[in-house]
Amino acid sequence: MVLLLSMIIVLLIGIIGFQVKEKKKQNATIYYMHNKLQSIMTEQTNEKILVSTTNSEIKQLLNAMNTLLNHNQRILATHRKMEGSMKKMLANISHDLKTPLTVVLGYIEILQLDKPISNDERQRLLAGVHTKTLEVLCIIHSFFDLAKIEAGDTDYPITKINVSEICRKNILSLYDLVTSKGLEIDIDIPEKPIFALGNEEALDRILNNLLSNALAYGAEGNMIGIVVRKDSANIYIDVWDRGKGINEYQADYVFERMYTLEDSRNKSFQGSGLGLTITKRLVEIMNGSIHLSSIPYEKTIFTVSLKRMTY
Repeated sequence: MVLLLSMIIVLLIGIIGFQVKEKKKQNATIYYMHNKLQSIMTEQTNEKILVSTTNSEIKQLLNAMNTLLNHNQRILATHRKMEGSMKKMLANISHDLKTPLTVVLGYIEILQLDKPISNDERQRLLAGVHTKTLEVLCIIHSFFDLAKIEAGDTDYPITKINVSEICRKNILSLYDLVTSKGLEIDIDIPEKPIFALGNEEALDRILNNLLSNALAYGAEGNMIGIVVRKDSANIYIDVWDRGKGINEYQADYVFERMYTLEDSRNKSFQGSGLGLTITKRLVEIMNGSIHLSSIPYEKTIFTVSLKRMTY
């Protein structure tokens, strides 16, 4: 009997010792996880918490912590990207505003001089002031338009729209400008109405941006065009030109804020760098997509895709 009790006591002591040892091991694991988590959050690294354990509760806690770390790291990456983009955007806006404002200041200083100038010269300087002032306003309006779109502070109700008619109206409004530049224009728009789910005001602005880009960057190809086509599910609008085109590595960036094409296409044209960003956001508002393909001096095509409506 004494022997049996002794064995039971020894067994209990062993169990208690094992539990104490496991408890210390669990505490050490939790302590390590806590310190590692603090280190990752403080240093903002992309590490994960790696622990070898057989405890199911600790495994669940570890999985939850790593899931939260993944989420936090994605947010940080997005924040860093947006921060870098905003810094670049502000720097470019400052540059783009400084250039025309410097010209305006120069014109005004000439007008303020006591040196007499002819009436024709005065009118030329005032016309220059007017042109550069409009350029500044265009940049400012583009900046605030993009800010409103990205903040969701816009009203673009989605309805049934006649894409063929809207495209025809926009290209015809630029017809005189295109021909005055000596460019040929190729229009391939079906006569029958083609309907899509979208917003007419948004599509007008999209087409204005894309056609203006084709005129500005593709003039050296002597031709621009617009094509409206469809399949069973979507309607596609192609706006194209035969200019210098866009290099493959630059094609991924043309829709980013403040990315301008002066390095890749027409250096004489300076845009606000926001037109294609606004275009993409407006397409997304209509639940569509926009795609770029470019073969230099053959064809550069911006394709807008919208959901087709057949009823």
